[in-house]
Amino acid sequence: MLSNASHHVSRVRTLYRRILQLHRALPLELKTLGDQYVKEEFRRHKSVGSAEAQHFLHEWENYVTMLGQQTSRKEESSPDKPRFGSHLPEEKLNALRDEQVGQLKELMREATKPKRQFNVLDDTEHKS
Repeated sequence: MLSNASHHVSRVRTLYRRILQLHRALPLELKTLGDQYVKEEFRRHKSVGSAEAQHFLHEWENYVTMLGQQTSRKEESSPDKPRFGSHLPEEKLNALRDEQVGQLKELMREATKPKRQFNVLDDTEHKS
């Protein structure tokens, strides 16, 4: 039983690190928003049941696959087609709980705000 728990923790940490690594390829504002969202979601799902944890990890693994493919593209995206993201199929949207729909709406509001509430500075130049 301990090895299963140890394997699960390792899987979660590896997935979490991989997501944050992939976010480095996003535009700074999307990276900041994405990092914050991922941290909150992983924290929120720390104590869920086994079945929900497996579904949670599976969906984030799908996200890693999709974002990995999108960040590795060499061609530039066209102005009418976003480079990052995908459409949420209606069947997945209908399967969401009310709380999840609320979170999704809040994420959409944050991602589409015309003016930022705060300035995000890229300090990679200042690191030694």
